[in-house]
Amino acid sequence: MTTAIRTEGLTKDYGGGRGLFDLDLEVAPGEVFGYLGPNGAGKSTTIRLLMGLIHATRGSAEIFGLDSFRQAVEVKRLVGYMPGELPQFGGLRGRDIAGHFGALRGGVDQARVRAISERFDLDLGLKFREYSTGNKRKLGILLAFMHQPRLLVLDEPTSGLDPLNQQEFFKLLQEARAAGATVFLSSHVLSEVEHVCQRVGIIRHGKLVKVARLEELHEIHVRKVEVEFAGDAQPQVFRDLPGVEDVQSNHHRVTFTVRGSFEPVADALAGHQVVNLASHEPSLEEVFLTYYEDQG
Repeated sequence: MTTAIRTEGLTKDYGGGRGLFDLDLEVAPGEVFGYLGPNGAGKSTTIRLLMGLIHATRGSAEIFGLDSFRQAVEVKRLVGYMPGELPQFGGLRGRDIAGHFGALRGGVDQARVRAISERFDLDLGLKFREYSTGNKRKLGILLAFMHQPRLLVLDEPTSGLDPLNQQEFFKLLQEARAAGATVFLSSHVLSEVEHVCQRVGIIRHGKLVKVARLEELHEIHVRKVEVEFAGDAQPQVFRDLPGVEDVQSNHHRVTFTVRGSFEPVADALAGHQVVNLASHEPSLEEVFLTYYEDQG
């Protein structure tokens, strides 16, 4: 079976150690693949190479067996592409932009265009310059999904969307996957990728450092936790738990970091009077700076 995405030695060298270097990657048809990395890691460069928008220094990239550079037009007919930032369409109205891209693809079902725009409460009668950042992201979603492509290439797709529209986006993505579409989704938010992806590639400093299934990523899943007790803080409850690091206490509060499963912490809290429990995920960049600092 032809792979949806295949790269061999794909490199874009901007000089000074910036760019993408020797990327070997395969994504199977029907797969939802997450492409993770801190900002500036090379995610957008990879996507622009896949879309034939920039030329590689060396190496190759294929979409369903088509060369991303020599057959860029044919590739674009198969792909729904959402860039990290849309081009500036100025005074064009949303419906005109959707109509233009629909015509380039040989026509699009207008009922689907209306359905997607209604789901995201996107007014296609407004001019592009009148759209907020969030509405520009919604327009990008519409342009990527409206023609039901075989492959969706999405660069930080939920950036700028409010939580309700993020959930609507994930529903749309699941529908596309159920219909057989392949998805290549870049993000710097680990929880976002966990929400939808089957496999993940991790990129740092322009190099792919790991490819794994989601269940193999517990080692880099880190949470910062704060526990407030009704009485005095009890840091000894957490110090010897697996995955718990950097335990600190102050009056009624204990703070620490959890790497991997949260279950040991939940079990340890049983029977204690806890007034408040807060947990947040650090940015992926913070995780990388700690987990990958010695791995290069």
